[in-house]
Amino acid sequence: MREAASRARRRTADLARGVEVIRDHLKTLPQTPGVYRMLAGDGTVLYVGKARNLKRRVTNYTQVNKLPVRLQRMVSETETMEFVNTHTEVEALLLESNLIKKLMPRYNVLLRDDKTFPHIMITKDHDYPQLTKHRGARGRDADYFGPFASAGAVNRTITALQRAFLLRNCADTVFASRTRPCLQYQIKRCTAPCVGRVSPEEYQAQVDQARAFLSGKSRDIQGEFARRMTEASEALDFETAARYRDRIRALTAIQAHQDINVEGVVEDADVIAAFADGGYTCIQVFFFRGGRNYGNRAYFPSHDKAAETEEVLAAFIAQFYENKAAPALVLVSHDLPEIELLTEALSLRAGHRVELAVPRRGEKRRIVEHAQTNAREALGRRLAESSSQARLLEGVAAVFGMDAPPERVEVYDNSHVQGAHAIGAMIVAGPEGFIKNAYRKFNIKTEGAAGDDFAMMREVLTRRFGRALKEDPERTQGSWPDLVLIDGGLGQLNVALEVFAELGIDDVTLVGIAKGPDRDAGRERFFMENRPPFQMEQKDPVLYFLQRLRDEAHRFAIGTHRAKRTKALGRSQIDEIPGIGPSRKKALLHHFGSAVAVARAGLADLEAVEGINRTVAKKIYDHFHPDG
Repeated sequence: MREAASRARRRTADLARGVEVIRDHLKTLPQTPGVYRMLAGDGTVLYVGKARNLKRRVTNYTQVNKLPVRLQRMVSETETMEFVNTHTEVEALLLESNLIKKLMPRYNVLLRDDKTFPHIMITKDHDYPQLTKHRGARGRDADYFGPFASAGAVNRTITALQRAFLLRNCADTVFASRTRPCLQYQIKRCTAPCVGRVSPEEYQAQVDQARAFLSGKSRDIQGEFARRMTEASEALDFETAARYRDRIRALTAIQAHQDINVEGVVEDADVIAAFADGGYTCIQVFFFRGGRNYGNRAYFPSHDKAAETEEVLAAFIAQFYENKAAPALVLVSHDLPEIELLTEALSLRAGHRVELAVPRRGEKRRIVEHAQTNAREALGRRLAESSSQARLLEGVAAVFGMDAPPERVEVYDNSHVQGAHAIGAMIVAGPEGFIKNAYRKFNIKTEGAAGDDFAMMREVLTRRFGRALKEDPERTQGSWPDLVLIDGGLGQLNVALEVFAELGIDDVTLVGIAKGPDRDAGRERFFMENRPPFQMEQKDPVLYFLQRLRDEAHRFAIGTHRAKRTKALGRSQIDEIPGIGPSRKKALLHHFGSAVAVARAGLADLEAVEGINRTVAKKIYDHFHPDG
């Protein structure tokens, strides 16, 4: 009872202190548009907000009785504030979404999974344009069609487009070096422009047809192919007729996957629908381009459970289009707060007029309802998975004698080949499943540790938890685990126990998990302090769950190790010479043929290389001949 009263007094005192911090800033705040940031004592950004009138907006946080519990908690944690003035409220909204994406404040609605989407690219800087998949910045002169919801959708479409329009997909360097047609020509997916099997005019006609099809003129192109097939058939040119038949089938395959000519959406549009339940929200985004459905993707933004769906959806849209242009039409499922302001911001960012609309009836409303149904079903699956995950974590707590189910589980593994390219890996799981943005890799730095599994584990754990003690000693940021699994037996566990003892950590459960005889999955042995090694029933779902965690750590460690090894294979001794960049490296290799030949070259030979003067030649020679 006393403890509860003491906690209540501390909360009241913290809230009063936070309000006083905000009032101190009000004295100098202007009544202009801008963005404000609330910061904790350690510099962590708690919240980013925008305002038409900074002084009026920030004043609201001093009226704590009118604030929901979530914002009261935020005010109590606020130690200082930062401000940026903007010319307009639209600029403030754009800056706010940019800062939220960059800083990830925990009291904002957060869109955590926002990778760039793939597009289809048809180049314009070559006599024979290339058809290929593209993701990322648009640095090349080309036409881009998309976005597509997944790489698989792009790959299927490109394959069908090659069958229909016979465009090359090879790189320009490959194209320039061809002396005879490649396999793509043999299987009738290219007209072999690389060796002159098609004239520039004929190839350009193929390109124009592909661009027209991707721009929404699919019926015109299909009708043209059908007309030519009929003409060839009537002229008894059955081989040509068969080719057009196959090209029509390829177009039909694209249409079957993309629900072509969806009624109600004949232009470029995105459909964004939200469904909330149990304090969680799923947002489905459907992409329509030229009347075709380019796929959809589900998002589960992080937000306070008390947040309104309209608030979550508006914040999602602002962040979703922060690094991409919105199409001319965006259909949404809910009436959004400040929809005019958001529309103006999207238009400014896209460079063209954007209409943000909530359809009330007709085909467009039906499409939004379809997206909302998808959101509801996806959220149902997510909640079911979370429920299952929660039960498994309860089982983990029972097996390892924990007081409560772990909220955060960290699993550690090492990978190397005879000590080379040694790395340590950490994966993280919680009630929502794997938390992939929390995964970490550790390049082994301790001399002599590479190849020694115990020394590698010591270094990894020391670095991980030494840093955690410095950055989050009060454990308020959610970055501390309740359970640590070590891929290894008693020896690895003892190393972990020693590290924790040295760091003074005594409240994290440590478990070693080792494969059984002959590394037989299902016969794993578990090691814990002050407890004999034990096994679990082979069909126990909790054992399967622990195996999945261990296997994910192993997969991540192996993948990281391979990436490091592959990168190292592409390096040579020349890369270790200070001042030798890519251009000089290329000149040296072209002149001498290999890094070994460069190392053996004399000073005069090095000076003969284009771009290598006497000073640089001396530096290269001294690197390979330190003794003169």
